[in-house]
Amino acid sequence: MPEIGADNRPVNKILSETSPNDPLEQISEAVLHSAQPHGRTSTLTIAALGVVFGDIGTSPLYAVRESALAAGHHVAIQSAIMGVVSLIVWALFIVVTLKYVVFIMRADNDGEGGVLALASLAHRAQGLSRPTKLAIGTAAIMGLALFIGDGMLTPAISVLSAVEGLGTESHFFTPLIIPLTLAILICLFAVQARGTAIIGRVFGPIMVVWFVIIGILGIEAIVRAPQILLAISPYYGLMLFIEEPWTAFVALGSVVLAVTGCEALYADMGHFGRFPIRFAWLVIVLPMVLLNYFGQGAALLLAPQKAHFAFYALGPSWAHYPLVILATMATVIASQAVISGVFSITRQAVQLGMLPRMEIRHTSATDYGQIYVPQMNAYLAVGVVLIVLIFKSSNALAAAYGIAVTGVMVLSTVLVAIVAHKLWRWKLRFVAPVFGLLALIDVAFLASNALKIFEGGWLPLLIASVVFLIMNTWRMGRRVQLERMRDQSMPLALLLERAEKTPVRVSGTAVFLSARSDVVPSALLHNLKHNKVLHERILITQVMVDDVPQVAAERRLEVEKLGKGFYVLHIHHGYFETPDVPKALLNARRFGLAVDPETTTFFIGRDTLIPSENSPLSHWRSWLYIKLAANALSPARFYHLPPNRVVEMGAQLAI
Repeated sequence: MPEIGADNRPVNKILSETSPNDPLEQISEAVLHSAQPHGRTSTLTIAALGVVFGDIGTSPLYAVRESALAAGHHVAIQSAIMGVVSLIVWALFIVVTLKYVVFIMRADNDGEGGVLALASLAHRAQGLSRPTKLAIGTAAIMGLALFIGDGMLTPAISVLSAVEGLGTESHFFTPLIIPLTLAILICLFAVQARGTAIIGRVFGPIMVVWFVIIGILGIEAIVRAPQILLAISPYYGLMLFIEEPWTAFVALGSVVLAVTGCEALYADMGHFGRFPIRFAWLVIVLPMVLLNYFGQGAALLLAPQKAHFAFYALGPSWAHYPLVILATMATVIASQAVISGVFSITRQAVQLGMLPRMEIRHTSATDYGQIYVPQMNAYLAVGVVLIVLIFKSSNALAAAYGIAVTGVMVLSTVLVAIVAHKLWRWKLRFVAPVFGLLALIDVAFLASNALKIFEGGWLPLLIASVVFLIMNTWRMGRRVQLERMRDQSMPLALLLERAEKTPVRVSGTAVFLSARSDVVPSALLHNLKHNKVLHERILITQVMVDDVPQVAAERRLEVEKLGKGFYVLHIHHGYFETPDVPKALLNARRFGLAVDPETTTFFIGRDTLIPSENSPLSHWRSWLYIKLAANALSPARFYHLPPNRVVEMGAQLAI
């Protein structure tokens, strides 16, 4: 992760925006605010249902089934059902409600959430050692890599588990399950280029119908076996551990399926706000999924043989196929939410220099969050199709699903503990037991899922490892490249001293993009060497990414006049914004510098990288970095420079 600095706000302002110092006051504040709807709450709540809760809202399709099957092999089926339902209920209470809704959602970076925002907050804490900051940066990269791995698994298991409902009533449809699943997924990725504005308007209402239906189905089953409600007591979950500790531990790997998607509550906070997400969870989502989980438990108490299709056992036979259709629509929505999340996190990684430059298209003129990343969409599509073809059933995929999610959960707990102690100023005597207990639960989930590595858990780890390797190599290679460029560059002060000796100064404005503002850009040196001219006005422009989602308009541009027609410009933008150099240059007028992009010449350096014999990178890292750099999007396109006003100056650089 690149070095993250403060965002020029006083620490006490950051603290006042994130959390009160008293942890008990924070808990009461969170609950109080969640009980006081206001303004546009209903609209934002419905919208959040369609984006934020798609993944966690479709977990009832497979969570109880996999948990009951995992525990039922060595425990009496009645005890297994009561035990796993109790574990699922308390996982929702502790992991989702307490950890994410109450605690982690208080840690926002200018209103934005997600593992990257959390790492940024932890990184800016005072008094951290350099190894600790390095560990936080590494944790951020690991979190991003695991999230991308989860982004490939969620569409596969969600859609596959819904379509498999066709085969529970008749084996006639069984051969069609895989082709139909692939067709739905391929169509889903194919429409990404068109944006989600139109589809997004119907996401919320469909999810409202979904949650109401699964709640009603749960109530009908509970009425037939009301003793299942006793599972709300943690006694049954604890007894499962006491009677069969190993079986209960193994079952945790399936129980965690009920909380997959909890990271979305935090990651999407910037789109909907803290209050609507909390309100939707506490008032709609949590009650409905609890009713459904209790209902599935009740149905299995009455007919344990239906464990293989626990969710569809709730519905009457006449409603089976309509329920399959509704479940498929809900899982497509869940998949869309995860895909959009991967696009968003990819943009953040690109802006912060963790990934090579990629094309990022905005699909909405009004919503900056609606973007499309063609390259990442292609990777996801190929990966998801291969996953479905390899595993072929949601049961097999369940073994692979969960380890990436639990990995992110562990990282989030550690990071929020740092934020609570260092930024919120909570006493260590409170931080240690509270977040220590939450971390213990997360580690238990992670360890249980680690047992399934050879059954399929290797897949998300492999995906995350590849992504981590790429991101880490790009970061290391970029650092080496900038150091080599600095070593071969001329100090800017020296050029200013010799500027008057230049034989020719031509009229016009030249913009030289540079990663550093204290040295002469290589493109400027090559232009002077080969053309032996300098423009009348020379703007050495550095584009910088701050550790905030968006930068205020008044902080967008900084201009420093050096004299002799030279200027240094610093363009700031947040990691949620797309850099647009010509647009930013229009703001230079308030500094007394009028720049017309249509009459300005933009010079960019196009270095051809070659391996160096004494490179600090290993041979394979040098090779990988050179390949990544060669395939990175052109700076001209990435920074939205006018195509007919760009001049590229090439040179070789050994790294």
